[in-house]
Amino acid sequence: MCAAVYVLSTVTGYVLTSALLLKCPNLLHRRKRETFLSRHISHRGGAGENLENTMAAFKHAVDLGTDMLELDCHLTKDEQELPPYLCKLGVTFQRECFCEGGEDRRIPLLRDVFDAFPNTPVNIDIKVNNDTLIKKVSELVVKYDREHLTVWGNASNQIVKKCYKENPRIPVLFSFPRVLQLLGLFYTGLLPFVPLKEQFLEIPMPSIITKLKDPDRLTRSQRFITWLADTLLMRKALFQHLTARGIQVYIWVLNDEDDFQRAFDLGATGVMTDFPTRLKDFMDKNGMSKLQ
Repeated sequence: MCAAVYVLSTVTGYVLTSALLLKCPNLLHRRKRETFLSRHISHRGGAGENLENTMAAFKHAVDLGTDMLELDCHLTKDEQELPPYLCKLGVTFQRECFCEGGEDRRIPLLRDVFDAFPNTPVNIDIKVNNDTLIKKVSELVVKYDREHLTVWGNASNQIVKKCYKENPRIPVLFSFPRVLQLLGLFYTGLLPFVPLKEQFLEIPMPSIITKLKDPDRLTRSQRFITWLADTLLMRKALFQHLTARGIQVYIWVLNDEDDFQRAFDLGATGVMTDFPTRLKDFMDKNGMSKLQ
């Protein structure tokens, strides 16, 4: 009987401690220093309004007042030049939507983006596991004194590990395996006790799949998996805990007001969109001031 009471007391103490630290993580962890905060994030510069990853897209987003540019980074064969887009592009996160853009059809070099927007935070998706690419991106970030204005990473844990090893002063994103670990820690109550090296959680809102595909064509199992993923990922308590530790939460890629509203209601720091004008209009209408 005494042993059972002791076990119950220990478990109760653990649960109460975990709950307290979930709400007040700074009792155990020093809050990460945030050199910038982003609410309005333009996916590939705003792939629904201009050809993605072009200077025209980036300039349009910055002129609108975006808090952050998100872009994809590759290494070309000659490590320099890129051919222009030859046709219209589909907007990945907007069903049956295409963007033809204007005269600007060329993807700029990363240094061109840094030159053009020296004060704008940039979110770099390292698209391939290439040591040379990672090294060159780090060198450019250092050359342009942008370690405090850059976040980089990929869904691949291998790439994120290499990024962190190459330059631990540039904040990294949670990789997909690390997101799964994060959820495991959260649901077992262990998260408040574990240190985290990442400074940005960038995750999709699973429910948007019904807007990307014809809902009538989704199978019952697909609907269940979507519901389960959405239920597990979109947790206000998780987002609040992370932001209290100085870890920003970005939800992607949202393109309509209902999803903007839901993301911010859940406590997301920022929303990534293909339509920066829509997000700006939403934020203006709801009196959401810029965070920077």
